[in-house]
Amino acid sequence: MRKHILIVLLLIVLVAGGIFYWLSRPDVAKLDLAAVSGARPTISEPRTQMIPTVAVAKAIGWPQGAKPTPAAGLSVAAFAAGLDHPRWLYRLPNGDVLVAESNSPPRKGGGITGWVMGVLMGRAGAGVPSANRITLLRDANGDGVAEQKSTFMTGLNSPFGMTLMGDWLYIGNTDALVRVRYKAGDTTITAKPETVVKLQGGGNHWARNVIANPDGKTLYVTVGSSSNIAENGIEREKYRANILQVYPEAKTYRVYAAGLRNPNGMAIEPHTRRLWTVVNERDMLGSDLAPDYLTQVEMGDHFGWPWFYWGGYPDTRVDPPNPALQEYSKRPDYALGPHVAALGLSFAADAKLGARFANGAFVGEHGSWNRSPVSGYKVVYVPFADNGYPAKNVKPIDVLAGFLDQDGAAQGRPVAVITDKTGALLVADDVGNTIWRVRAAQ
Repeated sequence: MRKHILIVLLLIVLVAGGIFYWLSRPDVAKLDLAAVSGARPTISEPRTQMIPTVAVAKAIGWPQGAKPTPAAGLSVAAFAAGLDHPRWLYRLPNGDVLVAESNSPPRKGGGITGWVMGVLMGRAGAGVPSANRITLLRDANGDGVAEQKSTFMTGLNSPFGMTLMGDWLYIGNTDALVRVRYKAGDTTITAKPETVVKLQGGGNHWARNVIANPDGKTLYVTVGSSSNIAENGIEREKYRANILQVYPEAKTYRVYAAGLRNPNGMAIEPHTRRLWTVVNERDMLGSDLAPDYLTQVEMGDHFGWPWFYWGGYPDTRVDPPNPALQEYSKRPDYALGPHVAALGLSFAADAKLGARFANGAFVGEHGSWNRSPVSGYKVVYVPFADNGYPAKNVKPIDVLAGFLDQDGAAQGRPVAVITDKTGALLVADDVGNTIWRVRAAQ
């Protein structure tokens, strides 16, 4: 009898081990990355996973003298180094550059999922405490290197987006939009920030971006979802997976657009003056789904999250379903590829990188953690047509690559992309702790 029991237990262990192996083996992409990018990407059948593919590039930093690889006709050099996890950039009217040195706030609980996420963040270089600081960089002599690096503001709570409107500098903390008075040339601000509106925090997707509406009266603020597909209940996602429109004088807001799992970079297209954003889509549908995207956003838009992706493809994992939303789910304008983690966005309005990069959007792709092979880890450019939309039949063009070494480790990871006062492109690298400056080669 004892022998039979041992045999049964052994069989149970073998079967359970086999099931775990089957569930946990990584899903490998079956499509080329280019096939899942552009205005008409290939949307394949989902390969639902119980356990996600884990393939994050290990963060190692840049060896002495190493740097990213620019596109032909461009050159790259460090604008500023020795920063502490630089995530976001903002150029002030006098040419000074503000850098949000920031990271995720401490996460509470989370069980095994939270533990796994902590391990992944550490491997990806995002496990360090947040500096909660904004640093000012100034290149007074115009040589392409910031000779002044000074503390501009401290005491913030995982700050990210920054924008000026009127006499106020607005900052997106993870739990609130705050503001301080600013006058031209300020190099430090010690005043306590004033809360404009409180924002939902906690869970995943901590970064809050903010830009000014061209009307000069309202602001747009991104608030990503707290989960992958509302698996903790849709009621936990109130005022999340949204772009909010904030009325700062009244200190109120409304939902401007919804169903955006994790919007980050926002920018105003210079010809149409309309709002665009980049969005990180959902996980655990396999290495070919769903594509992160770049899209124009209008008042009242709903992009489907969590029930639908890419304009109406149903995610059958979401409970309860919402079939009535399918016909109203807006299809994004341009796919950037699956799991690239598109964060930075800037239009080439005043860029001076040559005719090839004169009309379009620069996108900072932070890089995948759950795709095999990895995707992203570079800055790309999407050419636009004169109508204010991506040109037909174009794929993203690499502007700055080489963030992964020959062994696949991450020497750096790009986030924010902006132009400096000379028209060069500045790229925040939160693993390399560097701001890179890309200019036309001479």
